[in-house]
Amino acid sequence: MKPTFMTFVLLTFFVQQAFAEKHPLAADNITSLTDSSVKYQVSKTHYVTIKVGDITAIVVDNAAIDIPELPKHRAGYNGVASLKHRKNGTNLFVPTIAGLNFEHIHDGTAANLKEKFEPRKFPMELRIIDEFTVELYQPPTGNFQLESCGRYHFNEDGSIDYTFECIPRADSFAQGYIGLFWASYINAPEDKAIHFTGEPATGGRERQIRAVTPSHGVEAVHVPKGNKWFPPVEKTFPLSLVANRSHYVYTNPEYYGVRDGLAFTQRFRTRDNIFIVQSPSGGGNGNPAWDFQWFIPEYKVGEAYGFTMHADYRGLGLKTK
Repeated sequence: MKPTFMTFVLLTFFVQQAFAEKHPLAADNITSLTDSSVKYQVSKTHYVTIKVGDITAIVVDNAAIDIPELPKHRAGYNGVASLKHRKNGTNLFVPTIAGLNFEHIHDGTAANLKEKFEPRKFPMELRIIDEFTVELYQPPTGNFQLESCGRYHFNEDGSIDYTFECIPRADSFAQGYIGLFWASYINAPEDKAIHFTGEPATGGRERQIRAVTPSHGVEAVHVPKGNKWFPPVEKTFPLSLVANRSHYVYTNPEYYGVRDGLAFTQRFRTRDNIFIVQSPSGGGNGNPAWDFQWFIPEYKVGEAYGFTMHADYRGLGLKTK
């Protein structure tokens, strides 16, 4: 039987509705959390070493580690615990903690923040995808019930593609959004500043911004220009880095900081609406934090959300991907 004109109209309508209803932050189904065809092996250790190009990296779950390459690494800190470049051979990140570290899950309320550092407190599984790709899978956490998977893929030039995907398994977020935060604790750089293309939040000429915050949690958050939504955060909410906006907005979704003549760049997709965050002392005295945060408004239980970012550690002035 040939389809009727009305059948075609209804099919077109349902297809349009399906696309119209897709959340703008819906996951791309890249990790083993959202793509069941992804093959992996669970690591027998709490760390995996990856060498590619000029880079040697150690990716860890949130267990304590004590190995010669990473002595007395503290429990809770996950992600890239060590990132070394051939030119200097020292760890970009504070060795006892980490970089590109999944740090906070929150909803902007003090009452629901039963664990300030929820990703640290519940077990993670380190999954090996291939020689240059690993994932950190975390089952639904004990408080917010967020299931997640972060993929670290190292490219031939030593740069990192980080993809994070998550599924809320309960309606636990009181203000209608999911708040997530990542921290990179930088190991005693000569300059604590970060650099990005932006302009004053009140309006003005676009230029290269050199940003240094006066203290932890003060003028910490740089939002994208034109951003029309900022998460509601209670005055009593204890995570000061989440909501204290700076005097700048960025116009290009990337920023970098410099250590020992090498630039560490974090680059984001415009559509993911990432907020850049910094602290002059997040990693301890002399150790700034070059961070970012991500919010998922109007989430639905059981649906998958995700973003992708690109990190690069190389000599100043060299072309990046």
